[in-house]
Amino acid sequence: MRALFSLAGMALLSGPALADSMEIEIGIPQLNVAEYHRPYIAAWIARPDHTVAANLAVWYQQEKRGADEGETWLKDLRQWWRRAGRDLQMPVDGVSGPTQAPGLQTLRIPGDSLAIQALTPGDYVLTVEAVREVGGREMVQIPFHWPSDGQADLTVSGETELGTVALKLIPEN
Repeated sequence: MRALFSLAGMALLSGPALADSMEIEIGIPQLNVAEYHRPYIAAWIARPDHTVAANLAVWYQQEKRGADEGETWLKDLRQWWRRAGRDLQMPVDGVSGPTQAPGLQTLRIPGDSLAIQALTPGDYVLTVEAVREVGGREMVQIPFHWPSDGQADLTVSGETELGTVALKLIPEN
């Protein structure tokens, strides 16, 4: 009986088991245009029926006077807005942030994050959408299976508003 209680106590004190994690690299190209504005970008994980399983990042203009003006244009991220954005109260802690400069931007999603915890085993699609004032709109998708059977490196390349988008699935140790 004592052994049973000891095992149960150790299980409670040990905390949650480590889960797979992911790293997402989003390439934002430097465009040679007369009027350049940093893009608004949304990254999320969708289920096969296109519902949002987890919002990962929403980068938009955050004004010094208040975020309201920048939030007005979030609806231009059309796919994200229709699927998740209109139901969110911005800013979202751990998800929303300022627009990013051209170059390679990295999102690290640890295994103990709420986004990872929301994923049940199955097929998903990483979606990254970008829109730029006086510019274009682009969306790329990377299908993947969760949890990963081993380390997976998946990439897709955008054509205008996005460069290379890479998803790295990192199995627990």
